[in-house]
Amino acid sequence: MSPQSIVALGGGHGLAVTLAAARQLTTDVTAIVTVADDGGSSGQIRRELDVVPPGDLRMALAALAGTSPEHVDMATLLQHRFGGGGALAGHPVGNLLLTGLVEIFGGDSVRALDTVGGLIGAAGRVLPMSTIPLEITAWVDAVDGDDLLVHKLVRGQVAVATTPGRVRSLQLVPEAPPACPEAVAAVEDADIVVLGPGSWFTSVLPHLLVPGLLSALQRSPAKVFVVLNLTPQKGETDGFSPQEHLRVLRAHAPCLPVDTVLADASGVVDRRGLLNAVQALRIDGGSEPRLLLRPVASTARSGDQHDPRLLAVALGHAISWSTTTTRTEEQPAWP
Repeated sequence: MSPQSIVALGGGHGLAVTLAAARQLTTDVTAIVTVADDGGSSGQIRRELDVVPPGDLRMALAALAGTSPEHVDMATLLQHRFGGGGALAGHPVGNLLLTGLVEIFGGDSVRALDTVGGLIGAAGRVLPMSTIPLEITAWVDAVDGDDLLVHKLVRGQVAVATTPGRVRSLQLVPEAPPACPEAVAAVEDADIVVLGPGSWFTSVLPHLLVPGLLSALQRSPAKVFVVLNLTPQKGETDGFSPQEHLRVLRAHAPCLPVDTVLADASGVVDRRGLLNAVQALRIDGGSEPRLLLRPVASTARSGDQHDPRLLAVALGHAISWSTTTTRTEEQPAWP
């Protein structure tokens, strides 16, 4: 059973893999991308020009690029980074192109993204989650020099992703940022919304802290699928079990309706514990979420990245499975 539309929320490499999978299932794909990156080329551009950081948006566009030779060439150009040691060193061409178009279009990042999407024959649409650049802050439990546990506030996407310690809670600055209207409309009209995989605190959860997006998720008829990461991310989710990822998700979005949680069949050690955590995601008046175990890890990447083809198959099963009536059993692993 093929959906009419899939909306994927995230950022970075995790979102790119989801988009590569989703486009195998439908021609109606929308990426809604985090806009809190403050490192590398994106960080420099947002500091100097006060625009939405373009890096994750560029990566999402490249993941949806058309397959004709001219579109492949344009997508390659989009991802090309300048060499040398000057001011442009390390900047991807796509970051500069998107930023230039935003300036030409009077700050309209959606129009800029649609324009570049047309140049590369994008099989879908890329939208920012907010119309303004955002900052991530987090409260982290860390050990100081005297081996004392301290509760400290960490600011910035790069700092949150790399600071040693255990992230306890996440916030955005400003606290209630405006959602991109086109992103809200896409969620409201979607058949399927996919959240994850990706950096849990800096790419996945920030979407749930944008009030307009969270409200759209709560009222949308779309089925919400959560795709768990294959392994904990060094620095950001060190020591996190799959269950802990879900507890953090529920803590930041208590009313988010979740239909299915998808995890790698071979990577889950405590299946019963994970199933209990999935069932705990149920909200009052809602149906019971289900756990779907399928092989989704890439064999070419030592199991630390999803395989787009396998993820597409798993999402296809989740779509079909979400239409059945029995919602309490654990789906068996891939035969």
